[in-house]
This record gives sequence, C-alpha cells and structure tokens, in this order.
Amino acid sequence: MVFLPHNSIEPRANPAFSRVPILPNIYDLVAFTLLGGAIALVVHGTSDMSGSLALLEKQPISLGIGHLPEYALRTTLRMFAGILISLVFTFVVATFAAKNRRAGQIIVPAMDILQSVPVLGFLTFTVTFFLRLFPGQEIGAECASIFAIFTSQVWNMAFSFYQSLTSIPTDLDEVCRSFKLSAWQRFWRLEAPFAAPGLIWNTMMSMSGGWFFVVASEAITVGNTDIRLPGIGSYLALAIDEKNFSAIAAAVLAMVVIILLYNQLLFRPILAWAEKFKVEQSASKEKVNSWVYDIIRHTRLIKRLSAPFLWIGQQLMMIRFSSAENQVNPANSDTHSKIGDYVWGFCVLSAILWGGWVTFDYLRQALSWQDVWISFSCGLMTLLRVAVLILLASLLWVPVGIWIGLRPSLAQHIQPIAQFLAAFPANVLFPFVVIAIVVTGANPNIWLSPLMILGTQWYILFNVIAGAASFPTDLKEAVAVYQIRSWTWWRRVMLPGIFPYYITGALTATGGSWNASIVAEVASWGNTQLEAYGLGAYIANATTAGDVRRVVLGIVVMAFFVTFFNRILWRPLYAFAERRIRFN
Repeated sequence: MVFLPHNSIEPRANPAFSRVPILPNIYDLVAFTLLGGAIALVVHGTSDMSGSLALLEKQPISLGIGHLPEYALRTTLRMFAGILISLVFTFVVATFAAKNRRAGQIIVPAMDILQSVPVLGFLTFTVTFFLRLFPGQEIGAECASIFAIFTSQVWNMAFSFYQSLTSIPTDLDEVCRSFKLSAWQRFWRLEAPFAAPGLIWNTMMSMSGGWFFVVASEAITVGNTDIRLPGIGSYLALAIDEKNFSAIAAAVLAMVVIILLYNQLLFRPILAWAEKFKVEQSASKEKVNSWVYDIIRHTRLIKRLSAPFLWIGQQLMMIRFSSAENQVNPANSDTHSKIGDYVWGFCVLSAILWGGWVTFDYLRQALSWQDVWISFSCGLMTLLRVAVLILLASLLWVPVGIWIGLRPSLAQHIQPIAQFLAAFPANVLFPFVVIAIVVTGANPNIWLSPLMILGTQWYILFNVIAGAASFPTDLKEAVAVYQIRSWTWWRRVMLPGIFPYYITGALTATGGSWNASIVAEVASWGNTQLEAYGLGAYIANATTAGDVRRVVLGIVVMAFFVTFFNRILWRPLYAFAERRIRFN
C-alpha cells in the first residue's frame, strides 16, 4: 500500500519499459484510434464554445434528432470540465481541511452548507458575474453552466477524500513515519492511493449528479436573463415545455449511450487500475475487468512514449519539500496551540458575526419578519421530507450496496445501471408525476417528495459499494474461518466496516436532497404546474421572479437547517467513525 522512496530514481529504474519492444502492435493501433477520436471530439466541442451570445439567439435549440449528437458532446464536455475542477478542489481544499485542524473547523461546515445550496442559488449570482467577465461572448454563459455543474459534483468527492484522509490505518501511518517521508511524499505514497478507490466511486457518482441538474445548468433562467446553451439539458427543457414525448425519449436514450461510453472507456479502466490500492494482505480472487485497461497493458509504443512522463511523475512525487524530523509535534507546544486556538476562534466568530450583520442589513431593507417566518416554515417542511427520505433510502440501499460491493464481478454489471439511474433527471419524470397527481387528485406535498431522493439516494449506494469493495480480503477470510454469520456478521463486521463510507454517502445525500428540493418541489408539464410547500419551491419561485433578496433569505434559512442537522447528527457520527471505526 505504501510506495516507499528510493535514494535515487533514474530513467533506467524502469526495467519493465526497457524490455518493451519499440515496434507497435494491434493494441497500439486501437489505443491510438481511441485517443485520437477523443482529442478530435474535444477540439470540435470546445471550438463551438467561443462564439458570441447573439448566435445563440439566431440558432435556437432544435428538437431534431440529428442535433442530439452535437448537444450530447457539448454537455459531456461541460461535465468533464466540472469533474476536473472538482478534482483540483478536492486535492487542495479537502486535504487542507484534513491536515489543518483550524482550517477544518471552517472548511468542513462550509462544505456542509455549500453542498445544500441549490444550483439555481449559485446561478443567481454567478451568471451576471461571468457574463460581465466575458461581455457578449458565449464563453461567459459556458463558464456559468460549468460552475453550476461543478457545484453539483464537487462536495461528494471532497467529503469522500476528507473521510479517507482522516481514517488512514495506524500501521500505515507508522510506516511513513519510520521512513521519514515528508508531507508531500506521504500524500502521494500513502494518502492519495489509500483514498483512490472511494474517490473513484464518488467521482462516478458526481458525474451522475451533474446529469441530474443538467436542465437547470444549461437552460438558465434568472430574472430577465434567459440563456439556453446547446446541450441535452436545454433539449430536455424544450421538449418538456412542448410536451414532446418522442424528444424526451430520444434525450434519455442519448444519455444512456453517453453513460455507457464513458463508463467503458474511462471509469472502468480506472477502477481496474485502482485495484492495486486496496488495503489488504491477501489478494482478492475477484478482480475488476476492463477491456480498455487490458489493451493499454498490452501496448508497446504507448508504453515507450509514456515512460519519460511516468519517470518525471515519480521524480515529482519523491521531492522532499520538508523533512519529517523538522515537523513540529503539537504535543510539544500545547501552550502556543491553546493561545492560537483562542485567537483563531475569536477571528472566526468575528467573521461570522460580521457576515451575519451584513446579510441581515441587506435583507431588512425589503423583507419583514413575516417573510422570515414563511421561509422558516418552508424549511421545516423540507427538513421533514429530507429526514424521512434519507432514512428510507438507508434501509433500502445499505444492504443492497454491501451485497453488490462484496461481489466485484456483479458490481461491474450493476455500476452502469446505477450510474444511469443516478443521472436520470427528475425533470424527465415530471410529465408522468404531474399527470398522475392531477388525475388521482393526490397531495403534491407528499407525492412530489420522492423526486428529491431520486438522484441523491445513489450517493448512499455508491459509497456503501465502495466501502464493501474496499473491505480487506484478509479480514473476510478471518470472518470465514471463525464462521461469523447472521446478525453478528452485520453488527460486528460489515456495518462497522462500511460505516465511514456510509456517513459520507448519507451526508452528501442529505445535502443533495436539499439541493434537489429546488427541482422536485416545483413540477411542471406544459401549462400545468404543481408545487409542494417547502423551501425548494420558495427559492425556485424567487429565482424565476429575479427576487434576489428572497433567494438570499431562502439560502440562509437552508444553510441554518443543514448546519443544525449536521451538527446534531452527521458530525458526531463522523467523529465516531474517525475515532473508533477504522482498520488499525
């Protein structure tokens, strides 16, 4: 698990590459074809993003089937742009939160709050900023859309990485200390590999999360600003407005094809590669298979061409920016630490009070206490929905996720199905839900609620699958030897084993459900619109009306409920998982 440093690493330290024949083979041909096709698609898709906003008005979204490949490409590029930004954010911010206790006291609660802020809440403020940053250019709207997609992807990945960094086994930590690895070396040799399996599963889930909000991210309507970027989200929004069932079905089919393609060409090879990072003393009998990964392993020319870059990467990972011996032990500076904690706490409290006053002064200019009460009561109703839905989703998906995660051969068949279901936008179900509620006379406050958990329940499933798949093989063998079964197996083995992963999944599912409320509590089909009483509907209506103050009020109330719920439930469970439930 820990890749120990050598005293010197030279190009000839890779004898495997020196034995690789130079002449290309059939695998090189296939690999270069796939790589060339991917580069051509990226170049073509990004070149279309540099036009002017006036062209979007002259070339409105068309429901013709022939436009779907182009729209699918544009949407997919936005998704991957959001994922790349999310990875950078995760490696920097989540690591800083895990490494620095004082920074973590701000970053973790901030991520709790930000993951619950609806996509439309971000768009309300970012659309104007990006349009002014790139006046008259389509790239401004593209940046706003990518940022909105990023906000629907990043929090799940950041929480997964943070949870992994705070639950590294003690014996691996001691190995790093004994070899005196610097913080940089420790990150690349232990922490990033240890977190890789869970991060990969959550990255797949984040891709699906981006699809769930693709309509809100591409069909941007904020006050008088109405922008429809070419993409599947805008295509779906127009199809729903025009009640075109065939166009909706075509968009869903295009989503299925895209998800299957990037699952086979990207995520499945990465999962197969990440098998080496599992923490176990006995190799698992079942491995994740990937035909793309097998092709790359059998290439000749590509291995030759990539050898210098791999060597440079090894060199960079082994740079000793700081020595482990020179790092200060917190135990030796208790007095300074306490004084620093007091100063830090005072600064944080002052910043909170100042921000609270600025927000209060901004809202009181146009809103009354009655507005506060209305938004607060809406928040209570949404809180009730979120709590009930998370409980039901946990009871369903925890045992299912464990069952799938313990069977890698089954997981690779279930994964693309789960990815598609997680990516399925709630807007696609609006026609059926609205028609069913209108025909039966059902209560929208109850029957619109399942739409909130439609996309977020998969956070629980994917994290539990990742936890069960990462469960050490040697521990599974010990359980088999001692014949631990039935309820004891659940209580003593698997539930503690996947508990940290479940907390991450439930936490992000909770925030995602709050986020999804803005989509789920207002459902429309043509001229028929249904609303459920809740904070999501409150913010959605304020956003459509361009009422920035009520949008801010709704976000503040949502942040209050999310913070309160996390502090009394998820944070204590997180601390318990870090302190007691880990593979020591």
